[in-house]
Parts: sequence; structure tokens; C-alpha cells
Amino acid sequence: MAERLSFTPPDQARIVIGSTMLDVRAGLADLMACPIVQGLSADCLSTTEIVLAEALNNVVEHAYARFAGEIEVELRRDSDQLRFHIKDKGLPMPDAEPPAGYPPAVGSFDDLPEGGFGWFLIRTLSCDLAYRREGDLNLLSFGVVLDNAA
Repeated sequence: MAERLSFTPPDQARIVIGSTMLDVRAGLADLMACPIVQGLSADCLSTTEIVLAEALNNVVEHAYARFAGEIEVELRRDSDQLRFHIKDKGLPMPDAEPPAGYPPAVGSFDDLPEGGFGWFLIRTLSCDLAYRREGDLNLLSFGVVLDNAA
């Protein structure tokens, strides 16, 4: 699916991507290269990419598990954080709220789980996490605190 990326006003960005892992990968690369995130510390960039990747992958894996659709991501840079708003028309979250995000049980090194860290990472690395269902839309928003921003 073709991506649509816009920067209006200059402290905001908006992208619409398809609901496949490849679409998410390409859209994430475009967002991480946009002017709004330039000048952030390496730690802040890494945190932003992890949280956004986990959130978008959850949309693909769960909201669009049964059908394809679009994912819209809006990004706004404030003085102290990056604010993300993700919209999709996929299935709603169970119980109308994001999962608690407890870390999975970890055993020995040879028995590490392959997944299950997503909501734990999102909740740990972001702030002001909110979800609501409005009609047929899932609306997820969160912030990533800026440090050493230029």
C-alpha cells in the first residue's frame, strides 16, 4: 500500500500505511527520518522507535488479524514530548482497554519467550497512554518524553 506522509504544520507529521508488517516497517522508517524527530538523543530515538513499532505491530497482529485496512499515525512534537495518535478500523481491544502489560515469565536463557513484551514495553517507555473506541475507530494515544532535544 502506498504511504502518504505529510508535514503540516512543521511540528506535526501524519502518515497512512497499510496493515501489513512490511507497511509498518516502511512507515516506521519514514517517521523516524522525518524532521520532527531530528536532533533527538539516540536514547530518545530508540525509545520512540520501540514504542511506535510495538504499538503498530499490535494493530497489525490483533486489530487487523481477520482483515486488511489502513493505519493512520499522527505525530506532534511539543516542548517536552512527542505525542502519537494512532487510528485504525480494526477489531476493538478486549475489554475496551489496552492490556496490563505485565512482563512475561522469563526462565533460563535457553527458554526465553519470543514475544509477550509488547505492552510491557509500551507502558514502561511511554506516558499518558489512552485508548478509546469511537464508532468503528480504535484511537490510541501516548507520549514519549524528550531528553536532550535540539
